[in-house]
Amino acid sequence: MKFLRFYEYFVNWLHAKLTKRQFLIVASMFVGLTAGLAAVALKTTVHYIHYWITDDHHFQFQYYLYLAFPTIGLLLTVYIVRKFFHGKQGRGTANILHSILRKSAVLPRDQMYSHLITSSITVGFGGSAGLESPMVTTGASIGSNFARTYHLHYKDRVILLASGAAAGIAAAFDSPITGVLFALEVLIADVSITAFIPLIIAAAIGALCSKIILKEGILISFSKQLPFNYENVPFYIILGILAGLVSVYYTRLFTWIEEFFAKRKTKYYKNALLGGCILAALILLFPSLFSEGYSSIKNLAASKPEDLLKNSLLANISSNPWFILFFVGLVMMVKVIATSVTINSGGNGGNFAPSLFVGAYLGFFFSRLMNLLGIVNLPESNFTLVAMSGILSGIFHAPLTGIFLIAEITGGYDLMIPLMLVSAISFTIVKYFEPYSMDAKKLARKGHLLTHDKDKSILSSLKAGAIVETGFHEVSPDSKLRALVDIVAHSSRNIFPVVDPKGQLLGIITLDNIREIMFKTDLYDKILAKELMRIPPATISSDESMHAVMKKFDETGAWNLPVIDQEVYKGFISKSSVFSNYRQVLKKGNLR
Repeated sequence: MKFLRFYEYFVNWLHAKLTKRQFLIVASMFVGLTAGLAAVALKTTVHYIHYWITDDHHFQFQYYLYLAFPTIGLLLTVYIVRKFFHGKQGRGTANILHSILRKSAVLPRDQMYSHLITSSITVGFGGSAGLESPMVTTGASIGSNFARTYHLHYKDRVILLASGAAAGIAAAFDSPITGVLFALEVLIADVSITAFIPLIIAAAIGALCSKIILKEGILISFSKQLPFNYENVPFYIILGILAGLVSVYYTRLFTWIEEFFAKRKTKYYKNALLGGCILAALILLFPSLFSEGYSSIKNLAASKPEDLLKNSLLANISSNPWFILFFVGLVMMVKVIATSVTINSGGNGGNFAPSLFVGAYLGFFFSRLMNLLGIVNLPESNFTLVAMSGILSGIFHAPLTGIFLIAEITGGYDLMIPLMLVSAISFTIVKYFEPYSMDAKKLARKGHLLTHDKDKSILSSLKAGAIVETGFHEVSPDSKLRALVDIVAHSSRNIFPVVDPKGQLLGIITLDNIREIMFKTDLYDKILAKELMRIPPATISSDESMHAVMKKFDETGAWNLPVIDQEVYKGFISKSSVFSNYRQVLKKGNLR
């Protein structure tokens, strides 16, 4: 407690003494250190849980009984989330992007530790998912809440949020450059030196935590690779095309399974039980689907695919090289199912590690196939590593992250040319079929996507419900022209909603509708409002995205459109109000 009080006093003292720019740099150090230690703690916890449940000294029974552990992990995760976190997890980068866009870059405080607990149980007990996404969310929440504690404005909150995420990725792989690039490609659209320096500092400190504390066996790293041979460029191009197509397969199958579980009208524990049973069946056939699967990636990089068959029901069927190759290809395709089931049936994890897993299997499968056919002699370890970058680039729409991650974990840049080729081709193909990454697609469907186009980003940040104007005089459908003229005389508006007693909008009257008759006093008591009104060209719902709202303005040519919620009139949104709010956001710099 004394340490915490001293820490709080020290940071407050720094906040008072330093300039905003200086304090942001110092804050990035604290955030990087905390997020780095959190990532290290998560990695270490999962490592020891995994060791504890798979070591023969702890459990003296048949291997197939281990298949119960993923189900136990899913059930425990669901219980903890329901009991202690109100049933909310906030998984993935979609959660972070939504907080930046719709919640002023504020993430719940419990996300600073909830993902550490739930993902360690899910993945530690054998769930087929990755830890990097929970690390990113944890780091982002640490950065966001540090900024909130010291009342930093929106721009600085976003920078510290991204710094925490960068530190989490950097610590996960001991790769600071990857951490920075991930934050820039996935989270921050508008890059500036102001954002760049804190990201670098946080990522460097996060990677340092990993390098100092984590044992070598916990981190994924590769040392065996052959020099790049330019004669293999055509095959790297083919690999890039395959990586793009497999990424599309991954994205669409994951989304389909996600929607399947979302539509199931059953209790959470039943979903977890179903997911656990599916996982058990898959792991029985394909043991490398247990947990993250990084050890199997190392086996492939070392050209030892036969080790993947250990403890599998298929182990005794054949040791034929073609059967082993078929087995590798099958695992690659099934991994998507295992990961999606793990995450969407109630577990907590991410797609970062699974994307590397699928990439490694694809690269090995392709290179071994070419070698078995005798077409060419390809370096299998190189293709295994390079394909990891291709799948990561395709799934996350983050080619630079994919390129530099593999470059950093291999300890050099000898494969830079094939990494760039495969990642760029894969990204281009995926972009054609899937304009958004998996997480971004969820926001795009709701019109909540924060894009690299600043105009679109500002529009996305505006809420239709927040700019509804209500100062319009409502007119009864049975009102006479006399009453309408009196309303016009005392109103500054030129549009009048015709509303029935139940609050339903029947139509609208504009000055143009009555200009020719409003001074004909002989008609004052003969014409009713319902005879003058017309149906509005379009209506708006207060929860509609501003992209949809602006599209309606463009299609109708209207300057004002009524807002209707549950058939009840609420007011109008004007194009001038949208532009005014746009200018205010732009002026304040409340976008990244």
